Amino acid sequence: MSGDRPIRLTWVQPEDLVGHELRQAGEDGRGAQAAPIADRWHAAGGHDAPPRAGASPEPPAPELRALAAELLDELAGIPSPLPEPTGLAGIRAAASAWAASGTPDSAATLARPGSGVPDGAATLARVGSGAPERPGAHPDELGERLLGAWRGRAAGCVLGKPVEKIPRQGIREIAEATGNWPIRGWFTAEGLPAEVAARWPWNRRSAATSLAETLDGVPEDDDLNFPLLALSLLERHGRGFTTADVAALWLEELPAGRVFTAERVAYRNLLDGLEPPRTATWRNPFREWIGALIRADVYGWANPGDVRAAAEFAWRDARLSHTANGVYGAMMVAAMCARSLVVPSGDPAAAVEEVVAAGLSVVPAGSRLARAVRDAVADARAEPDFERVVDRLYERHGGLHWVHTVNNAALVAAALTHGRGDFTASVAGAVAAGWDTDSAGATVGSIAGGLLGASRIPSGWALGDRLASSLRGFDGIGFDELTRRTLAVAS
Repeated sequence: MSGDRPIRLTWVQPEDLVGHELRQAGEDGRGAQAAPIADRWHAAGGHDAPPRAGASPEPPAPELRALAAELLDELAGIPSPLPEPTGLAGIRAAASAWAASGTPDSAATLARPGSGVPDGAATLARVGSGAPERPGAHPDELGERLLGAWRGRAAGCVLGKPVEKIPRQGIREIAEATGNWPIRGWFTAEGLPAEVAARWPWNRRSAATSLAETLDGVPEDDDLNFPLLALSLLERHGRGFTTADVAALWLEELPAGRVFTAERVAYRNLLDGLEPPRTATWRNPFREWIGALIRADVYGWANPGDVRAAAEFAWRDARLSHTANGVYGAMMVAAMCARSLVVPSGDPAAAVEEVVAAGLSVVPAGSRLARAVRDAVADARAEPDFERVVDRLYERHGGLHWVHTVNNAALVAAALTHGRGDFTASVAGAVAAGWDTDSAGATVGSIAGGLLGASRIPSGWALGDRLASSLRGFDGIGFDELTRRTLAVAS
């Protein structure tokens, strides 16, 4: 019918991608070369990137869409001057975990006084050398840690779901108005004044399943679907899986409507016949956003203590849709998850510092992500008020999109460091900061839960033993079964 409303599929419209690619160019050192292209785009009536929505509300004139495609290709022809490799060989050469022996210079730099990273040379020598630390404990102990990681990831994700896309000041106002500030439990609409609810509406897709009064098991979320998919990948293809295996599994099992930003572009590129790693770069301005980071946990859980193997697994997955810092975020989180399962947890604050050091050891020390994480950790160690830590994160990274990898990775490290092993303080800090609330909360919950083990997560964060998912074979699965299957792929 001629009167049909346009679909306006998010994250793939050329006229919306241009603004995001111009923004990416400003972040990766191509801003000066991209400026004339930006002038041409704006002179023709093109708009900047939508700040939060995935698509502009109306389709453009055909000639503007054609120009958008042309300019995207021109922007792709401008290389970034930054020393931030995506190839594994280049990453290994620039990251301390693959140093031949001893405490390499890059690791020593990470451990410099005031850097916010553990001062102990022994910690960085152990992590930086890449020597695997396969668990020597009884499988029950590893199972307890893995169960904590799964439950912690779910709790952090669900805490952040109803406030996703609400800015930091709105999250605080909601929490204060319901007697939940500092955040110590699930968000609730009960007792929330009408004017506050109108000013800061809940995430419309999540409130029905993720508020305290609506919780019934674990609701579906991409931050939980991707770990399930990674587990399925390892069960099908083993430790030798390839990026092509990841791509094929997406096409077989992952509904297209359940992926966003870089993943949606990569999915579209696969359907257009492109092969990895070009799927990550062809008209994909989201290639340094958070999507690969949220896919990484299982690769750490499958390699307890072996940060290099965990990071390499994450790299194989991430390169399908991401480049540079988008890949580094995934490698960092995988290494942190691997380390969290084996680090002695008698002193949780010291354990957290070892986990952060492990994450930093697998990414290029001179990258934007590594610098952001070091700065964030230094602030978290020095500042007793986490709100001031977040203020500084916004001062440095407030210009990034709310689902960019760099700002969210820095937040994850800061929340863990400042939380000092306190599960509630850690996940609450990640969510209250107001960026990618469910993703940051999930990652922090996973790492803190793995470090503490299931029995040390406060009972108030229990969600029941049933997880909803549209992935085949996973709907209704319980955490005990997920732990059993994860132990199997870690063997």
